[in-house]
Amino acid sequence: MPKTTQLAAHRRRKLEQSMAALRDLGFGPRQSNEVAGYTLLACLGLKPSQQWREASAPLCGITPIIEFIAEAYGLRYAPNTRETIRDEAVKHFVEAGLLIRNPDAPSRPTNSGKTVYQVEPAALDLLRHIGAVDWPAWLGQYGSKREHIRRELERRRALVRIPVKLPDGKEVALSPGGQNPLIKSVIEEFCPRFAPGGTILYVGDAEEKLRNLDAVYLERLSVTVPAPAKMPDVVVHDARRNWLMLIEAVTSAGPVDGKRRKELKDLFGGCKAGLVFVTAFANRESMRAFLGQISWETEVWVADAPDHLIHFDGERFLGPYPDALPQKPAKNIQA
Repeated sequence: MPKTTQLAAHRRRKLEQSMAALRDLGFGPRQSNEVAGYTLLACLGLKPSQQWREASAPLCGITPIIEFIAEAYGLRYAPNTRETIRDEAVKHFVEAGLLIRNPDAPSRPTNSGKTVYQVEPAALDLLRHIGAVDWPAWLGQYGSKREHIRRELERRRALVRIPVKLPDGKEVALSPGGQNPLIKSVIEEFCPRFAPGGTILYVGDAEEKLRNLDAVYLERLSVTVPAPAKMPDVVVHDARRNWLMLIEAVTSAGPVDGKRRKELKDLFGGCKAGLVFVTAFANRESMRAFLGQISWETEVWVADAPDHLIHFDGERFLGPYPDALPQKPAKNIQA
């Protein structure tokens, strides 16, 4: 058999076995398709000619996964396939306890470019027996302890999450790193000072964008929730003044500049509350790089000086401008 034909046969065989193993583990059609099968092979560092017992557990990010598949299996995914691999395979493998996210640095932000994944040790032991006579026995043993493994991984993830206390006393937990420590400050320091008694309607989280969302309340304000990627980091309704505060927490990008202000105004168009636009920074040093971008008719809050606001216009201090008022101002809107 020619070498190229033999290589193609090895590649196909490995992919079929990988997909079959995922089905045996209970993954649905989208999480056991070819993309998922190749992703699993990449996470195991397993080349077509290797035996399953040679599988390893390298730390690998999404780009290295794509590069491994191209090099070892001859399939070149486009750069825009990153999200498909992350959302249709890796994310579900993590939730099922098959992969561990950032085992080398659990507090690394989920959306960090340095995020890596690694096959969980018990899963690695199991996957080394794919195709073996004793695969069913190993599968049964793994299944009996799989829920315990998943709960333990959840417990570890919870330990590094950031607890945030809402004004009503409830507590939410945000994934570690990124802008989430600043979001915590916005909720616990900014809101009591500048939106006392306000209701938190949305808190963004890179790990799960719509986890902390009160869509029903927003609908009562005539707001249709936009795509998660378009939402500001925090949305607060001050019912006493009928203001909806749209807050961006900035660590590396995303202040309320002129373009973002217009985008937010359009996204929340038709809202029964007046819109107030706020950019939050951790300190003045981090603010300095963005000063030239901040839009007029917005507010800036700095977490290390929580009692103060920087007002980008002289017409009024903290409040909606005429272009961001409801078309028919409602009186005493309570949701």
